Amino acid sequence: MFRRERSIPLRGSAAALCNNLSVLQLPVRNLTHFGVVHGPSAQLLSAAPEGVPLAQRQLQAKEGAGVSPPLITQVHWCVLPFRVLLVLTSHRGIQMYESDGSVMVYWHALDAGDASLVQAVFARGIAASGHFICVGMWSGRVLVFDIPAKGPNIVLSEELAGHQTPITDIATEPAQGQDCVADMVTADDSGLLCVWQSGPEFKLLTRIPGFGVPCPSVQLWQGTVAAGYGNGQVRLYEASTGTLHVQIDAHARAICALDLAPELLSAAEDTFVHIWQLSRSPEGGYIEVEHCHGECVPDTQVCGARFCDPSGSSFAVTGYDLAEILRFSSM
Repeated sequence: MFRRERSIPLRGSAAALCNNLSVLQLPVRNLTHFGVVHGPSAQLLSAAPEGVPLAQRQLQAKEGAGVSPPLITQVHWCVLPFRVLLVLTSHRGIQMYESDGSVMVYWHALDAGDASLVQAVFARGIAASGHFICVGMWSGRVLVFDIPAKGPNIVLSEELAGHQTPITDIATEPAQGQDCVADMVTADDSGLLCVWQSGPEFKLLTRIPGFGVPCPSVQLWQGTVAAGYGNGQVRLYEASTGTLHVQIDAHARAICALDLAPELLSAAEDTFVHIWQLSRSPEGGYIEVEHCHGECVPDTQVCGARFCDPSGSSFAVTGYDLAEILRFSSM
C-alpha cells in the first residue's frame, strides 16, 4: 500500500505529453531531481526525502531556425557508466547538459529537409545504452550519439532505420553478457516495436507489429518488453522473439507512462496509476503478473509517472493543469 506524501510545487502545469516526468536519485547527497516539460521550457527541481524543494532551475529550448518559440517534447536524465547527462528534445533539436542543467555540452539541430510541408518536425524518445545516448525522431529514425567520458566531444555515430512513423519512446537495460542480447527497444506512433542489440554497431533483432494503436511508452525487464498502448493495454513480449507472453487490460484510456523498479508501474489518462508485480515461473519460465496497488488521481489528466528509487518504494505523478508533482510512498 502507498500513501500520499508532501507534493512538490511547480511554477506551472506539466504539458499534456506522454512520459512527462524524469527522475534522478542521488543517494550520496540524499536528493532526488525531477524534470517536467511545459511549452518552451523545462523545470528542474531538487527535493529532500520529505519533499522539501531545495532548488529549481528552468531551461529554455534553443531557438534554432524558425519564427515561433520551439516546444520541448521531453526531458530525461541519461545515466552512463562514467557520467550523467540531461537531455532535452524539442521541435528544433536535441540539447545535452551536465546533470544539473548548468552547462550545455552539445546541441544537435534537426534537419527538416526530408519532412513534408504538413509534417511536424521534432525529436522524442531518449535512452542511454552503454556509452551511447539514443534519441528518436519524427521520421522514425533513431540517432545514436557516442558520449565521451568527459567534455563536449559528442559524435553522432549512427542512424537506425526500423520505423516509418514518429518514435514515441525508447527503453534500454544493461546487457547481461549473452550472445545476441536484446538490450534496447524502440516504439512508434503505429504501435510497432523494434528490438535492438546495442554495440559499436546497433543490430535490429526483432520487429513486433502494431495493431492499429500507438505505443506511447515501453520498458525492458529481464529480456521482456513491456509496452503500454493507446487502448489502455499493457503487453509483455519476449524481446528476442517477439512472442506475446501476457496481455493486461490495465486502463480504460490511453497509457501515458510505464516505469520499472522492480515492479512495473503504469499510468494512463483514466486518472489511475497501477503497480504490477512481475515474476517468472521457476517451472515453465513463463511470466506471471499480479496487481499490487492502484492509485486514483481525481480529475487529472495524468501525463507522467516514475518510481523515485530503485526499490520502488515511492513514486511521483504529474498531470496536465496540475501545478505540483504528487508523491506517494509505501506504508
